Amino acid sequence: MALINENFLNLSEDYLFSDIAKKVNAFNLLHPGSKIIRLGVGDVSLPLPTSVISALHTSVDEMADISTFRGYGPEQGYNFLRETIVKNDYEPRGVILDPGEIFISDGAKSDIGNIGDILSRDNRIAVTDPVYPVYIDTNIMGGRAGSFSSTGHWSNIIYIPCTAENRFVPELPEERPDVIYLCYPNNPTGMALSRKELKKWVNYALENEILILFDAAYEAYISDDDVPHSIYEIKGAKEIAIEFRSFSKTAGFTGLRCGFTVIPEELKCRSLKGELVSLNHLWNRRQCTKFNGTAYMVQRAAESVYSPIGKIQVRNMIKYYMRNARVLTENLREIGLEVFGGVNAPYIWIKSPDGLSSWKFFDRLLFERHIVGTPGVGFGPSGEGYLRLTAFGKYEDSLEAVERFKDWMI
Repeated sequence: MALINENFLNLSEDYLFSDIAKKVNAFNLLHPGSKIIRLGVGDVSLPLPTSVISALHTSVDEMADISTFRGYGPEQGYNFLRETIVKNDYEPRGVILDPGEIFISDGAKSDIGNIGDILSRDNRIAVTDPVYPVYIDTNIMGGRAGSFSSTGHWSNIIYIPCTAENRFVPELPEERPDVIYLCYPNNPTGMALSRKELKKWVNYALENEILILFDAAYEAYISDDDVPHSIYEIKGAKEIAIEFRSFSKTAGFTGLRCGFTVIPEELKCRSLKGELVSLNHLWNRRQCTKFNGTAYMVQRAAESVYSPIGKIQVRNMIKYYMRNARVLTENLREIGLEVFGGVNAPYIWIKSPDGLSSWKFFDRLLFERHIVGTPGVGFGPSGEGYLRLTAFGKYEDSLEAVERFKDWMI
């Protein structure tokens, strides 16, 4: 009989967002017809930009013509998109990359989960806490997490607390890890790292031969000049960091699926023999074996995001969501809640009032105000006592949510 990967048995039975869905479904059964304002799961609400739709139509027509039809594409992505990314996302920020260092994918989540394929299971992992659950769960699957304790921690994972006391800015860990996950602007807290703060992490990684996995999925939402859009803006980062990006929240591709991962040629890690090995080459080999490439039409759609009209439409989309964030943060603070984030990211991190637990705050908000958020404890032990809201809903719903909060808090 075939044996299973028993690491999967160490996973929680339910994923955070499936737990939320069950509670919302139960609410709907008890309160049929009630209008729920969904500010929990971070799906977008605006349709795709017209530039993207136009590119999709054109590329679909190409696929119907024998002279322009395309079959299997390169697993690494078409050069037209890789070159466009380098020219638009990196060169204007003084970052020099070769298109061969860009790998197109079906979204950042996939690559963040799959990157462990090229890393030893003996690596010690560090995460900021609270943290995007995928960072933890994929390391549980990979056998790197150890055992789960009653405190909510995994024994082989180093947790770096991000709390109100340290302004949600992580301190360098006392114990040296091999791999560090950083997500900035941050999901779930909505906070960002300044250039000085990010430089501290790059220098630490350089001094200690640590690999940084840098999730920059929300870089397009940055408004402060002192917040880097890419870790490669920091000198030396190409030697120690992989960067993940996504078109999901930037251009509304949550249903279309496209992202990319940057692995510089300078980035090397050691084999058990102590030899330096290129991660770019290892990842390329992995992709050629286990990935058939992102659809041609989707890559043409992603390319259109960088056209003159595409850039305008994406900026307007981001402005729309950040207006939601401003409405939520400013008004919730006015009614007396402690609120963080919402400036350089579309996430709002709220301290539970009156010492409520995260799930108790969630339940009361759902059943008393018909608003869905995400319990902070679902992102890790340091998230207990907080709730995350997202700004990806409709503007009218953000306004109505504020009024429901005001009614409730009075």
